[in-house]
Parts: sequence; structure tokens; C-alpha cells
Amino acid sequence: MPTTRHDDGRQPPAAVSTLGLRKSYGDKTVLDGIDLRIPAGSVFALLGPNGAGKTTTVQILSTLVSADGGRAQVAGHDVATAPDGVRAAIGVTGQFAALDDLLTAEENLLLMADLLHLGKREGRRRAAELLERFGIADVARKRAATFSGGMRRRLDIAMTLVGDPQVIFLDEPTTGLDPRSRRTMWSTVRTLVAGGVTVFLTTQYLEEADQLADRIAVLDGGRIVAEGSADELKAQIPGSHVRLGFTDPAEYAHAATALPGATRDEENLALRVAGDGGLDALRALLDRLDEAGIRAADLSVHTPDLDDVFLALTGDGSTGTALPAKETLR
Repeated sequence: MPTTRHDDGRQPPAAVSTLGLRKSYGDKTVLDGIDLRIPAGSVFALLGPNGAGKTTTVQILSTLVSADGGRAQVAGHDVATAPDGVRAAIGVTGQFAALDDLLTAEENLLLMADLLHLGKREGRRRAAELLERFGIADVARKRAATFSGGMRRRLDIAMTLVGDPQVIFLDEPTTGLDPRSRRTMWSTVRTLVAGGVTVFLTTQYLEEADQLADRIAVLDGGRIVAEGSADELKAQIPGSHVRLGFTDPAEYAHAATALPGATRDEENLALRVAGDGGLDALRALLDRLDEAGIRAADLSVHTPDLDDVFLALTGDGSTGTALPAKETLR
């Protein structure tokens, strides 16, 4: 979707922004000049193969490691010069739940409240609110070690929210979860954003990015190779087509003659007509069929999905040679 603007034409404030962000480990360049702008109150998804630099990006933005070059701001605070301000404004959920298995769910939340110096009364109020909000109030006094993967993830995110952060970094939060727990997590993310929180999500589940993200960036070889909404990214990948199916061999032969550029499927009496998947192209095709007096038994429109986008942009996932430079869709 296009970047949201205020009625007076101004863009909403950026919750996270980077300019030329760079990071290397020895002779390996992990981030090679990353530019990002993430509006407040949105979900941003960073995609990329293993080793692309997703976790390193999160670590820099959450002040866990320092960048070698470039600038970054989170919630209005410079990551390099005002790290305490950044830490006070964010929550971070890593790839593995950061729970103390010897403590109960409630005790884990109260421990986080103590670390944030909320005070006993406020800490208990906040813990009770989050236990209820995440549907784990009935197991508040059970040890975290007894929880399922989905419950552990919910408790982990609840702990992230104890400090009421403005920006939450979720680094592959649903890895290892079953489909039902993953969808519960998606619902949780949507609820957070509806409350005004900005979510920075890294994931390898392309359906997850498609379902949640207002904007997606693909990171490969240390560079942003494409950025846009899910629909914008899909639109730049060739492969959109209309499939026409026929039951009458004579009608199929007539259509094949009238549409010489179509790909034929003789066995299934079907034609594949390339296009951009848009309404104008579909309308033009229907007009051609009508003028030729062709009646297809069925018609379906096929467009690339994020799997196709990911594979096209990242190549084999290791060389970073799919696209030579960032292509930002506005």
C-alpha cells in the first residue's frame, strides 16, 4: 500500500529510520548501506535468506551491537548517541523465548517490572493486565517450563510489553510454532499495531509477511534489493497470466488460433495468456474473446506470490546477485 500521509500532505513520523547503515565482521560485510523509513503505527517486515543480516539489523537498532557506519534513529532517538533513550522506547523479542523456566508466568512478568523499576503496585497491575490480555491469566501461577511453544511465545511478548514500548522488534517470533499458534501470534501483532505500537518484524515465513506487513523489504547480500507493499513486490515479478480452460476441442483450437501468443496445454485443453494481472489487461482479453466469439469453460487469474518474489530477488540465497541495486517502490 502507498505510504500513509496526513490530510495536509505530510508523511507520518518515522518510528525507525536508517541511512547508509553498515556492519562487517572481519572481512565479511553483513550490512552494506541500509536505508529504511518505517512510519509509526505500522508493521514492517524484513525478509531475507539465512545470513542476510536480518538479526544484525535488529541488534543494531536495539543497541545490542554498534554499526560501523551510517545513522539510525528509533522513536526519535539516535541509536549511537542516545542509546538509553532508544532502550526506554523499545521492546525486543528474539528468536528464542527469554523466560526463566523456574519462575511462574506471573513471576516472569514481575521480574521484568522490577528490572524496569516500575514499583511493586504498578508492576502487579501491569502483570495482571498482560496476563489477561494474552490469555494466560488462568496459568499465571504455573512454571514457564510447563508451557507449550505458543504459550511461551505469548508470555515472551507479554514481557516485552511490560515497559509499554513504542517500537517492538520481533526477530522471527513464530519460528517453530504450529500453524494455530502462529495465527494466534498474528492476531496479537495486529492488536498491538491497532493500539499504536510500531512492529519491526523479521521472518522467513512469507505468508506471515503477506498477512501482517504494511511494507516489506527484502535483504540480500547486505543490501535492500526491493521494498514495497506485498502487492507492489508481487507486481514486479513476471509470471502473471490468465488461464482459459475449454471442454470442446474445437473451441480450444479456435481460441489457440485467435490468441497466437498464448501457451498451449493440449492435454488439458487450456491456454495460458501472459499479462500483468491487472483489470485493464483482463478486460482487454475478454474483449478479444468476445470479438472472436470464443466461450471458455473457465477462466482464472494467476499472479506471483511472495515465494516467487523471494526466490527471484535473492537467487540461491547465498550470492546476493539477483538484483544489482535497491529498487524501491513508491
